[in-house]
Amino acid sequence: MAGAMLERWLASGTIAADAVDVVNRHDRTLPGNVRQARTLPDGPPPDLVMLGMKPQQLDDVAATHGPAISKAPLLVSLLAGVEEATLAARFPGPAIVRATPNLPVALGKGVVALRAEAAPQSAKDAVTALMTPLGLVEWTGDPAIFAALATLGGCGPAFLFRFIDAMAAAGEALGMGADQAARLALATVDGAAAMAAASDASPATLADRVASPGGTTRQGLNVLDRDDALVKLLTETLQAAERRGREMAAEAKR
Repeated sequence: MAGAMLERWLASGTIAADAVDVVNRHDRTLPGNVRQARTLPDGPPPDLVMLGMKPQQLDDVAATHGPAISKAPLLVSLLAGVEEATLAARFPGPAIVRATPNLPVALGKGVVALRAEAAPQSAKDAVTALMTPLGLVEWTGDPAIFAALATLGGCGPAFLFRFIDAMAAAGEALGMGADQAARLALATVDGAAAMAAASDASPATLADRVASPGGTTRQGLNVLDRDDALVKLLTETLQAAERRGREMAAEAKR
């Protein structure tokens, strides 16, 4: 995810490649001429440090890089489920902002959920400016709402990818070839999403506009709408993901 964000920042000119240092355990293929190393560079602390590793690596990173990270004025964490108090205990000093982006940030069409308990407004403004080129930026002060934003925005693309794949499989069941069904499913979702984004009407209203009474679309919608089947399925899906986020937060406190 951090790589997708970096790719967009460089492509949009938000950040220059020579202003970035990536600290990792092993060299990876990175966009541009971004420097990478095993430790933070010597000299003055960076303006901002972003944590983009796996949450399970938090203690190892704190043990190795904690003193250097703590000197930075601003820390942005992408670690799912790791609460601000947990971060502050390991990195005392920086203003802390939690961020949950999703994969389409690489195209500038992502969603970034943000939350900070103690960061000053200047830090929030700086993070907002940094994240805006990535897509829709949403702040919340409520930890429960942040978890919901992180679940819907962060996990949502994967669920939508599954939907596209399922629509293609359903097309195959009607007799289409696999490649053709995949192309139609992807193009249909892409076009419908663009139309919904550009319309003043809600997606529910748009669906009803497509569906003529007694027509083919209405018959299909009747299946999705029966006993709120689709809403119940997606609610269960998001609840399962959000529940796992709470479990990860508890694990990070240990």
